[in-house]
Amino acid sequence: MRVAIVGAGAWGTALAQHTARRHPVMLWMRDPEQCRRLSQARVNQRYLPGVELLSQIEFGCDPDALVAWLDKGSPALLVVATSVAGLAPSLEVFGPRLPEGCRGVVWLCKGIEPSQARLPHRIAAAALSGRPGGALSGPSFAQEVAAGLPVALTIAGTDPSIEPLAIEAFHHASARIYTSDDLLGVELGGALKNVMAIAAGISDGLALGANARAALVTRALAEMSRLGVALGARAETFMGLTGLGDLVLTCTGALSRNRRVGLALADGQSTPDIVARLGHVAEGVLTAPVARALAREAGVEMPLVEAVCGVLEGHLQPVEAVHALLARDPRAEFDH
Repeated sequence: MRVAIVGAGAWGTALAQHTARRHPVMLWMRDPEQCRRLSQARVNQRYLPGVELLSQIEFGCDPDALVAWLDKGSPALLVVATSVAGLAPSLEVFGPRLPEGCRGVVWLCKGIEPSQARLPHRIAAAALSGRPGGALSGPSFAQEVAAGLPVALTIAGTDPSIEPLAIEAFHHASARIYTSDDLLGVELGGALKNVMAIAAGISDGLALGANARAALVTRALAEMSRLGVALGARAETFMGLTGLGDLVLTCTGALSRNRRVGLALADGQSTPDIVARLGHVAEGVLTAPVARALAREAGVEMPLVEAVCGVLEGHLQPVEAVHALLARDPRAEFDH
């Protein structure tokens, strides 16, 4: 199988490294200078420093070259490893030009498009014209995947035919791939956990303790599940890798960009300054107001999301947000 990965950020580069342990890979990027540096050094110094990339990985920046490379063998798979903002532009470039042997498209982004409140599968549907596609998601720090450490991910698709393609591409070495037919739930879990990780970073930055973090993760899962079910997803999806698994990782791991946003907010820094210094996309910053709007429209209470939005927008100080959450009226733990 030939696997082309569009987007040479940390996760795209890490997945290329993993995939190349079994398959030929082209890692494609828009920037010719970045492509030149990677080809010479075989290290993505900006996004994945210290990882020497395997010789099975080719690098490209010419769209025609990527399409021709995919056409050299069948089956082939296109992977879009951009942020949510980059998904539509990438699919507009490559979607109509994919050769017959390219059997499907997989996207890795975890977020919600702010302008139209679209999840990734809705964005892809407009560009793929019925070609099978799916989301690969789950708890996965790029540095660990690149190092060959164990990871478990879930593929959920618009068509069942995407599942065996993803399994053939990625289910090897230290990676285990599960399947799901709840694409909506898988994508919502990946998007919402980023918002909750900002809340966890605020909690840790204020030194509220391990008890508070455990309570926050638990109530975050309840909020995610409530909104997911209201929008048509299945509750059990949020107990899996793309819900609870990714939530725990992103809320507790030192490598989590969204958690780092929360830590900086707790330190009194402003959202624009934090985003400017981060150097990577933190999808939770953009997803939080969209999640709040979706929850209000669906009549779902999401106090953690509301609190994160208040802090991101400067309406609430982090300590005030904590006090507001603690002052909420008592209620039953589970909805019936």
